[in-house]
Amino acid sequence: MNRELRVAAYAVCIRDEQILLARWVAGDGTRKWTLPGGGMDHGEDPLDTVVREVEEETGYAAEMTALLGIDSMRRRYPRKLGMFADFQGLRIVYEGRVTGGELRSETNGSTDLAAWHALDRVPGLDRVALVDIGLELWRSRPALGHLRPQRGSTTT
Repeated sequence: MNRELRVAAYAVCIRDEQILLARWVAGDGTRKWTLPGGGMDHGEDPLDTVVREVEEETGYAAEMTALLGIDSMRRRYPRKLGMFADFQGLRIVYEGRVTGGELRSETNGSTDLAAWHALDRVPGLDRVALVDIGLELWRSRPALGHLRPQRGSTTT
C-alpha cells in the first residue's frame, strides 16, 4: 500500500454574511463547493500557499488574519495495478480578508467557478466537508485549533 501525504492551506473569507467559495472539479467531473486553497509546493510556506491559492482560484488578493486550525483526514482508495493508497490530507485553515483584485474563476485548474454565498444558504450547497469544518473552526475558534475528528470525509 502506498502512503501519500498532502499538506494544503485554505482560507475562510467572510464578509457581509457571505463566504467566498470555489467550485472544485473532481477527476470524474463531479463539482462541489470548497474553501479556496490547495496543496503546498515543496519548500513553500503555508501562508504563502493560501495567499497564492486564493488568488489563483478567485482572482482576489487576500491577507490571512488568523490561524483557525488544522484538520487531518485519511482515506483509502484504489490505485493502478490493483494497488491501494493510504492517503492523509493535512489541511491548515486560516481566516482571510480580501484586500484587492476582482472576482473571477480559475482557468485550467482544479476549480472552475468562484462565488460568494450567503452563510445561511451554505447547508443547501453541494459542498465538500471542508467547508463545514472551516466554518466550524471560524465560529468556535477552538483553543487548540482542532475539532473532533470527522471521519469518512473525502474532501480536497
